[in-house]
Amino acid sequence: MLLEGEDFLYRLFKPRSVAVIGASRNPAKVGHSVLKNIIESGFKGRVYPVNPTATEVLGLKAYSSVLDVPEPVDLVVVAIPAEKAVDAVRESGEKGVKFAIVISAGFRETGGEGATREAMLVKVAREHGVRLLGPNCLGLIDTYTPLNAAFTAKKPLKGKLALVSQSGALITAILDWSLKAGIGFSKVVSLGNKADLDEVDFLKALAHDDSTRVILLYVEEINRGRDFVSAAQRASKIKPIVVLKGGVTEAGARAAASHTGAIAGSFRVYEAAFRKAGVIYVETVEELFDHALALSMQGLPSGNGVAIVTNAGGPGILATDYSALRGLKLARLSSATVQRLRELLPPEASTHNPIDVLGDARAERYEGALRALLEDPSVGSVIVILTPQAMTEPVETARAIIQLNAIYPTKPIVAVFMGGESVEEASKLLLRHDIPCFDLPERGVNATLALYKYAQLREAIEALSKERPVIYPVSREQALRVIERALSENRVVLLEHEALEVMRSYGISVPKTILTTGESEAVEAAEKMGFPVVVKISSPQILHKTDVGGVVVGLNSPSEVREAYREVLSRARKHAPSARILGVIVQEMVPKGREVIVGAIRDARFGHMIMFGAGGVYAELLRDTSFRLTPLVPSEIKSMIGETKVFELLKGYRGEPPHDLECVEDVVSKVNQLVTENDIIVEMDINPLYVYEKGKGCIALDVKVVLEPSRG
Repeated sequence: MLLEGEDFLYRLFKPRSVAVIGASRNPAKVGHSVLKNIIESGFKGRVYPVNPTATEVLGLKAYSSVLDVPEPVDLVVVAIPAEKAVDAVRESGEKGVKFAIVISAGFRETGGEGATREAMLVKVAREHGVRLLGPNCLGLIDTYTPLNAAFTAKKPLKGKLALVSQSGALITAILDWSLKAGIGFSKVVSLGNKADLDEVDFLKALAHDDSTRVILLYVEEINRGRDFVSAAQRASKIKPIVVLKGGVTEAGARAAASHTGAIAGSFRVYEAAFRKAGVIYVETVEELFDHALALSMQGLPSGNGVAIVTNAGGPGILATDYSALRGLKLARLSSATVQRLRELLPPEASTHNPIDVLGDARAERYEGALRALLEDPSVGSVIVILTPQAMTEPVETARAIIQLNAIYPTKPIVAVFMGGESVEEASKLLLRHDIPCFDLPERGVNATLALYKYAQLREAIEALSKERPVIYPVSREQALRVIERALSENRVVLLEHEALEVMRSYGISVPKTILTTGESEAVEAAEKMGFPVVVKISSPQILHKTDVGGVVVGLNSPSEVREAYREVLSRARKHAPSARILGVIVQEMVPKGREVIVGAIRDARFGHMIMFGAGGVYAELLRDTSFRLTPLVPSEIKSMIGETKVFELLKGYRGEPPHDLECVEDVVSKVNQLVTENDIIVEMDINPLYVYEKGKGCIALDVKVVLEPSRG
């Protein structure tokens, strides 16, 4: 629970007194709605309208300024024009107020002058010790205090869901839906512009709030990325967090120096962050609702499969198909359960999962089949589908489900009562008794999947907390010398031989490589390392050498090296005439292996993210990749590799020998250590990393490293 003195947001949710700055007698004004909502919510503390032109508002004495209020004030709600809001917060701070909900719009969301005004608002608040919610928000609701300090038209029911949203419009829509569905909330928080308090602060508070069973988040941006991951990880161990993210598509592909940068869009960063944080990501508002219902009403499954019982074949098949598509495993019923179902059901009924109790099934037949399934050890949860037919008894069937859910509380039940008026009473009855009920099979499957997702996420978070990243003995000083030399020359992209040297300093195998500046020097280098060799153009401006014909492979003699030297120079000057040519790289030609890519990119909010996937020239086209936020522990590395299609090839596909997966894991782990220890690296990739047969290792063939310019 929120404990006074232990949670800094305690007096925001549970103030002893509230002042409404901008309280109005005009029902069309926001200040009127807010004051009215506070009064009608049953708030037990003192309420002070602040309005310089009124003596009373809604039967309460009004004050010209918050400074005139005779008693201490814990919370102010600011509902006046934006240009006056800064002074209102200043006076609130002088009064000793600790929290201000700034509902007023006209700040950063309007740009220009509004952004300047918001910066001043934050400055004044910090100088006076006032924490801000908003501006440009709907306000805050706590149904347990009770307090409705918001200008929403609807008053939410009391319940176990907490909603924290960056969108006020989404809040009003969800509250409207919840009243129709009979779903209640513990707390509703409108973040608005998040000038001060944000989702991280509320995650920390709600994690320990006994009145909240599930936390729902709608976010468009998360500014404190690492803090979010840390707070969500801690909260997820206690209760589920369901996140709906707005703005998941790319407005356009950004220019990127590395393959990793081109593949890693902003949503891939959020996806990796949500995974690391242990939160459940949903794609639609409907999914948010459905996950909320299931997670707030039912316990978690044991981990075994789901059983489906239905009185109609079509919906049962649809539920089965959708389960398979979403990765929800159907339970394999024991022979004893199958025999028991045969004895209970008509001969025409299907006694294998999904169970079809037939269209004439009354409540008694549903009850018998459901009991048999709940008693089967292989069943972790049950989806009960009912369609209204001539013999159907929706209300009686609902009562049977409620009774059995009480007897078998460790096995969640999700109901799908399809239809309208004929199942409405039964659906409401189920919801009143904490049985999530839906109108379509796919919604029931999604809700059931939410229970399994959270069980798995909580288990994964717990397991990850017991692991630590592998730390290798490396030569960081050598890597830093290379990096500092490049920056001293105003270069943010390491040359190929420099990038390979950085890899070598972190224990990653690379080919012998020499930068040459003349034909004779190139021949001498080739003879020294032994034929065959490869020659490549070296230029800070040419990042993808194959695009300009800047690579020639399979050179077996001095004459071939001389010819290739001239050839790559000629092609580079033709295709990139403005590029500065530093010379030609001579590199030993290593045996071809399975091509994979290992990369990293640094996000301004969440830090470094590691990428693994299918490599080579088609890496960006295939996009067979997976991502994780650093730091990575061994189990995360194994799982990210295992998510890709190229993993199947590495294991040994159709009789092929297995490749050296242990070496791949080591390289990913060393890249993790490299970027964790060297925050100056903003992008890098090894593409390709050649992977050889098991026990024969792997080698980084081509490496790109991009540095942060401002560090120079």
